[in-house]
Amino acid sequence: MNSEYVLLVAGMGIVTYIPRWIPLIFLSQKALPRWFAQWLDFIPAAILSALIFPMLVTAGEPRGLDFLRPELIVAVPTLLFAVKTRSLAGTVIVGMLLYWIAAQFL
Repeated sequence: MNSEYVLLVAGMGIVTYIPRWIPLIFLSQKALPRWFAQWLDFIPAAILSALIFPMLVTAGEPRGLDFLRPELIVAVPTLLFAVKTRSLAGTVIVGMLLYWIAAQFL
């Protein structure tokens, strides 16, 4: 193995984990304000939405808006089911079933 690769992997590890460790080290012994803790609860949903949303509404090269994509048509009722039931397993099953149905008819 080339030593440059080892240094590259070590450098990637450092720049990945230092931004995670710094808040953990400084904030682990402190009580966060309630509003800030509630705000932090939204971060995973925001990140997931930012990753998934472009795939749902864009298509082609160059990328263009397409609001009739089967993925978006399936995502809306799946999201409604998830909000109503708060069941992860049920949401996955409903999403997979709706996606299969959409593939058969669209």
